[in-house]
Amino acid sequence: MSKPKITLLMLFVLAAGLAAGYGYGRWYGPKSSLSGEAAALHNGRKVLYWQSGMHPWIKRDEPGLCPICSMPLEPVYADDPKAPSAEEMAARGKVLYYADPSDPNYKADVPGLNPETGNDLVPVYETEPASMAPGTVQISPDKQQLIGVRFAKATYAESHESVRVAGNVVLDERRVSRVSPKVSGWIEKVYVDFTGDLVKQGQPLLTIYSPELLAGQREYLLAIQAAETLAASSVAGTAERQRSMLEAARRRLELLDLSPEAIATLERTREPQKHITVYAPATGYVMERNAFPSQRVSPETTLYNLADLGRVWVMAEIFEHQAQSIRPGQTVSLRFPYDESRAIAGRVAYIQPGLDPATRTLQARIEAPNPGMRLKPGMYLDVLFTEHHARMLTVPATAVLDTGRRQTVFVHRGNGYMEPREIRIGRRVEDRVEVLEGITSDDEIVVAGNFLIDSESQIQTGPRGLDGEAKPAASSAPSGTQDPGTPESGHSHH
Repeated sequence: MSKPKITLLMLFVLAAGLAAGYGYGRWYGPKSSLSGEAAALHNGRKVLYWQSGMHPWIKRDEPGLCPICSMPLEPVYADDPKAPSAEEMAARGKVLYYADPSDPNYKADVPGLNPETGNDLVPVYETEPASMAPGTVQISPDKQQLIGVRFAKATYAESHESVRVAGNVVLDERRVSRVSPKVSGWIEKVYVDFTGDLVKQGQPLLTIYSPELLAGQREYLLAIQAAETLAASSVAGTAERQRSMLEAARRRLELLDLSPEAIATLERTREPQKHITVYAPATGYVMERNAFPSQRVSPETTLYNLADLGRVWVMAEIFEHQAQSIRPGQTVSLRFPYDESRAIAGRVAYIQPGLDPATRTLQARIEAPNPGMRLKPGMYLDVLFTEHHARMLTVPATAVLDTGRRQTVFVHRGNGYMEPREIRIGRRVEDRVEVLEGITSDDEIVVAGNFLIDSESQIQTGPRGLDGEAKPAASSAPSGTQDPGTPESGHSHH
C-alpha cells in the first residue's frame, strides 16, 4: 500500500474514534440536572436568570460561561433580596435596542453578536440611563417630595386663545351729519337749543333770514309771470325759452335748500317768504351746537353736529405681540369693567396699517350695536378677542425652561430618572404652551421643581451658559507659557 493511502486511512480512523467518543458521552454520560424545567431550580431555589459576576450585563436563561471572561455564570435567585422584583422588571419598559457593552456605538434591533468584537448584545430598556440623553438625573421619591416635584401629561386639546385689551367708544364716522346753511343771513328762531337733544329726520332746527334767498324767490316769481304772459306769443321759440328760464330759477331755489313745500307755497301765494326753515337731514343726537338767535351765519358755519348712536365704533389698542391673534371679521366680546355679565358682541371691521410709535400699539376698529344707548362715546371697555385653534399638543407653561435660544423640559422616564428634552414651542394659550416638536402625548413632564433638577443636570454635564451650550473648562497653561487672557508674568494681581 502506498504511503498517501496509509495517511488517509489513519485520518479516517482518528475521525471515527472521535465521533464514537462524542456519541458515547451524549448517550451514556451523566445527565445535566439543569435542563428543561429542572434548569429553573438550583439547589432547591428558583432561578430568575444566570449572570456574569465580572460583566453583570451578561445574562442568560441557562447556565454556561461568560463569553467575555469565560467564567461560569452565577445564578440570580427569585428569593434573593438583591434580585429585581416583578414590579421592577415591569418598570424597565420595552427594549429600545440591543448594544455591545464594549462598543456603545454598535446597536441592533435584534439580539445576537457583534461581528467585530464577538461580544453578545445586551438589551437596553427605555428606563435605563444608557437609553437617555446626557444630563439625565435620578431622583429618589423622597427627594422628589422634598423639592416639590410634580408631573403632568402633555395633552392634545382644542385651544381657545383669549386676548383682553382696552377699548374706547367713539362715534361711527359714517353716521355723523353736519348741518350748515347754503346761504348767508341771520338766525331768527332756534327750535333745537341744547346739546344732547335727540332730533328726527325732517324735524325743524331753526329759521334764517337771508337776503340772497329772498332775491331768489322774487326772481322765480318774475319768471312765473313772464312765462304766463308769453305763453300765447306767436314768436317762434319765445315760450320755450321762457319756460327754460323758469326751470332755471326754480332749480336755483332748490339748490339753496328751499323745500318743495316752500316752493309750492310761493307759487300759490305769489309772496316771497322772509324766513326759511332748516330741517334735520338725519336722525341723531346733537353732539355740537353753534346756532343762537340773531347770529350771523354763512355757508362756512357749522350749525349742528348730529350723530346716530344706534351703532358705534370701539377703538381697541393691540400690542405688537398680540397682533397675530387679531384679524378682520373676528367676533369680539365688549365688556364693562364694572359689570362683565352685560357683554355686547362686536366685529372687527378694520385694523389700522400703522403702529403708534409712542405706545407701540395697533388700533383695531370694532363695530358694535348700541342697544339701549349703553355705549357712550368716550367710555372705556374691556375688549376680549377669542380665537379658536386646531388640536395641538400643549404642556403647562411652568414646565418649560426657556433660555431665549432654546427651550427644555424634563421628561420622567421612570425609576426616578429625569431626562432633559429640547423642544420647539409655538404660541402661548393662557397658562399652557404649544409644543411643535420634541415630545409626544405619552410623555410625563416635570411641571414643578424643574429648576432644581436642571441645576443638578448641569452639575453632572458641566458648566453651561445661558444659551444652554456647554462651556470649556478653564485651561491650565503649563509652566513657562503665558496665557493671553492673564496679566504678564511678574505682576501680582487679585
